[in-house]
Amino acid sequence: MICVRIRVSGRVQGVGFRYFTQMNAELLGIKGWVRNIPGGGVEAVLEGERQKVGELLNLMKSGPSGALVSGMELSELEAKNFEEFKISY
Repeated sequence: MICVRIRVSGRVQGVGFRYFTQMNAELLGIKGWVRNIPGGGVEAVLEGERQKVGELLNLMKSGPSGALVSGMELSELEAKNFEEFKISY
């Protein structure tokens, strides 16, 4: 198990990025949350199997159509034992 915080910058608000992340996280069995942050970015905490988290991170590099990811900052966290993946407001 791995738990990471990711901050994504670029054109990632108003293009369905949070829903894209939630849908793919659920398909991959990843728990955590995703939210918009001030300044136009998106932040997420992802917890799951290392390979699955890596797959989601690769998907997030492109995002949904209409998104334009210009940067990603990643940091590891201690496990949080989330029960689901949700969009946080």
